Amino acid sequence: MPTREEVLAELAKVKGPDLKGDIVSLGLVSDVFISDGRVIFSITVPAERAEELEPLRQAAEKVVAKLPGVDKVLAALTSERGQGSGPAPTPPPVRPAPSAGDAANVPPPMQGRAKPAAAGAGDKPGVPGVKAIIAVASGKGGVGKSTTTCNLALALQANGLKVGVLDADIYGPSIPRLFRVTGRPEPVSGRILKPLEGYGIKVMSMGFLVEEETPMIWRGPMVISAITQMLREVAWGDLDVLVVDMPPGTGDAQLTMAQNVPLAGAVIVSTPQDLALIDARKGLNMFRRVDVPLLGIVENMSYFLCPDCGGRHDIFGHGGARSEAEKLGVPFLGEVPLDMAIRENSDAGTPLVVTDPDGPHARVYKDIAAKVWAEVERHKEGGERAAPKIVIES
Repeated sequence: MPTREEVLAELAKVKGPDLKGDIVSLGLVSDVFISDGRVIFSITVPAERAEELEPLRQAAEKVVAKLPGVDKVLAALTSERGQGSGPAPTPPPVRPAPSAGDAANVPPPMQGRAKPAAAGAGDKPGVPGVKAIIAVASGKGGVGKSTTTCNLALALQANGLKVGVLDADIYGPSIPRLFRVTGRPEPVSGRILKPLEGYGIKVMSMGFLVEEETPMIWRGPMVISAITQMLREVAWGDLDVLVVDMPPGTGDAQLTMAQNVPLAGAVIVSTPQDLALIDARKGLNMFRRVDVPLLGIVENMSYFLCPDCGGRHDIFGHGGARSEAEKLGVPFLGEVPLDMAIRENSDAGTPLVVTDPDGPHARVYKDIAAKVWAEVERHKEGGERAAPKIVIES
């Protein structure tokens, strides 16, 4: 496998924008990641020239692909506000506005970026074939968000929907283990990857591209590029809903999703105690500020039923999420107990919605899924929404 230095040496053969210098000496290459025959890196360019400089990205991929031991190359064009290096941005060339017919000819994963003439407020840069996208989020880690995502997706499927799952938790992808899916996504055509499948659900995760124990030491632009590519360069096919497992917190990944696709709504997962609810409140407020519908709150690890004595124990308190939902005026979706069976089956990649579909826990998840979908349909009646514009002042 090549070293970082060998990769940079090859990239130094690629001319910079306007054929001045090379992309390495200009300081445009960052975040080179090498693992198991795959090389991933980003090239920083002015945002307004990203489309024009697509051939530069392709050239960078080609030179690295020639290195011995390289099986797959993934290069991303990124842009950062307040760039300190690289050529000064130049105005993009004047091009005629594309017609509606031109937009139809854009490859499927890029159709969301096509801009038909006279675009109306209702136009949405969605993912082709995907009718609705739901984000499952939490204000903090350790509240069972990924387990909830997995079982919610399977419950939506059990309720009759075509479902896919995108694991956007770049730093800690759990979806491959939860769905008991391993392997590498295969290319369909060009850069388009075929998602893997678990329990009849299409699944895509960074966990398929790197080893489970490999740390993802990436800055914001690389995270944004990875999520965008997993959304738009995957052959999702026709889905009623794509469920996205978000990383905890309110950072780059959440803003990327809110800005780049018209989310049908967000589900917030929290445990009952006050500390978790403080962070859940931040997540709720973030989605509100970027105009994403709040589908409701799930109280996970709500209570514990002792298998020996049969008694109920509110280990983390109880009812905090329900009370918070009422206070904030959002739906309360349900209580999921703290149960050994949920934990053991999740670790084993055999979710209870599949292995015990008529059991009490599966019924809880199916009820939550029904409420989530009812909220999606209710918000849909309000009309199509354009993706929100997000401006972050430095």
